[in-house]
Amino acid sequence: MNRNFDLLLTAIAPAIWGSTYLVTTQLLPAGYPLTVAMLRALPAGLLLLLIVRRLPHGVWWLKSLVLGALNFSVFWWLLFISAYRLPGGVAATVGAVQPLIVIVLARLLLGSPIRGLSIIAAIAGIGGVALLILTPNATLDPIGIAAGIAGAFSMAAGTVLSRRWRPDVSPLTFTAWQLTAGGVLLLPVALLLEPPLPHLTGANVLGFAYLGLIGAALTYILWFRGLSRLEPSMVSPLGFLSPTTAVILGWAVLGQQLSPMQMFGIVVVLGSVWLSQRAQQAPARQTPSPLGEKVARRVG
Repeated sequence: MNRNFDLLLTAIAPAIWGSTYLVTTQLLPAGYPLTVAMLRALPAGLLLLLIVRRLPHGVWWLKSLVLGALNFSVFWWLLFISAYRLPGGVAATVGAVQPLIVIVLARLLLGSPIRGLSIIAAIAGIGGVALLILTPNATLDPIGIAAGIAGAFSMAAGTVLSRRWRPDVSPLTFTAWQLTAGGVLLLPVALLLEPPLPHLTGANVLGFAYLGLIGAALTYILWFRGLSRLEPSMVSPLGFLSPTTAVILGWAVLGQQLSPMQMFGIVVVLGSVWLSQRAQQAPARQTPSPLGEKVARRVG
């Protein structure tokens, strides 16, 4: 029961991330991707720091910078390159390889076993995302594809290392450190590469507030909380819910049409998420005792 509750709570994060496209296109000024990313991370991180009133100590200054770069700065930068150079469907499909990368990195860094059912679920999830948003006339750009894969690797590495590096602090504090670090790293890049923002309207302020407070602070608290309690191979496939939510919101809010293929894609994505959880939970039910768990791990 506790594990299912943790999964449901963690799943809220990628479901909310699926609203980012809608909020960005409808409420924010266009053409400022790095500035938007910085304003999404830094104010939220500073606000959380004011709440927790606890700074990193010792090696955690460096680890927070590394995690902030992997989960936010580098990931968002590569994500924008991929999004600009590839059609949205191609960019999202390339980025959907992240759960596969997490499975490999979790094996290398955490010693987690590689389960065939997890591989099948990840591949099914990629196929489901492709059905959701990939169009037949989509063009391919080598730089865009490379950026998409590198961005997926960055987020996957951040996901696994967030599990491996678990400080003795609350998920709220851990999130504050990473968001602030990611925002600080994005700040000089945004100032150098992009012009100042125009005069902000009320809709712009509302959009920034939503992305910072809900789309960053709240969601990443839930995400890192999940990573502190669950294996990365269980958490990462939940990311497939993000493009699913985006498509559903496009239909519900913007009046976009849902084709039969897209509806089938939604079913495939949800099925892949369910299958990935089954792959992780089945061995646990077969384990009769802590001693048996150790033996099973050694054999695996």
